[in-house]
Amino acid sequence: MARGGRQQIPRPAVTRAGGPPPWAGLSAAERRLPLTVVRDRLRDLPPPRPSAAFAPGSVEAAVLAPLFEQYGETYVVLTKRRENLSSHRGEISFPGGKADAADADLAATAVRETHEEIGLSPEAVEVVGRLDELATFASRFRVTPFVGILTEPPTLVASPGEVARILEVPLSELLDDDVFREERWDLAIPQPDGTTLDDRSVYFYELAGETVWGATARILTGLLAHLTGSAPPRDMLA
Repeated sequence: MARGGRQQIPRPAVTRAGGPPPWAGLSAAERRLPLTVVRDRLRDLPPPRPSAAFAPGSVEAAVLAPLFEQYGETYVVLTKRRENLSSHRGEISFPGGKADAADADLAATAVRETHEEIGLSPEAVEVVGRLDELATFASRFRVTPFVGILTEPPTLVASPGEVARILEVPLSELLDDDVFREERWDLAIPQPDGTTLDDRSVYFYELAGETVWGATARILTGLLAHLTGSAPPRDMLA
């Protein structure tokens, strides 16, 4: 199957090629990360940072990156959203959604939404890390990502109203230099000091038949950079 999907990507008029992946040049063996190694490296995650800017009226949301081991390496669970949803239709995403007043905290939001979307039992998830918050400007969400470890490969069932497809992707595939692509987009993103950010990195992962981009690709890039001991992309340090 050819790499890349038919997702609608709203590219601006001006885009430029970006740089190589932060982990460029890893061997095939170095890209295969057992879950024990991943768990160990997640212990020294830096403190999560809030988003530098977000759209007025943004809603709190949380997503989960579920990780499990299969065939001696770590896999991550992603979902393809249905085309009839009100936001991010047809995109590849982590399971998750809006916070509910009944949720104990945002980690509980991520686990609850994951159960609702793909049938993953909350008891099967060990939340082991919280990543940097990020904002989506078109859909007006403030998204907090969490990493969850599963003790065994899960049996998952897609919610017919929300999820068109469940993907289980080995980290080694995401770490392949030929799968990752960076583009530089000229956007007017407001900053706390009143200026705008006009040059923004946008990341893409070209999987078999699907393209991961947007917030999901940004979360993946930060997570994979940490797991490989690579320097995060420059605008993730802002």
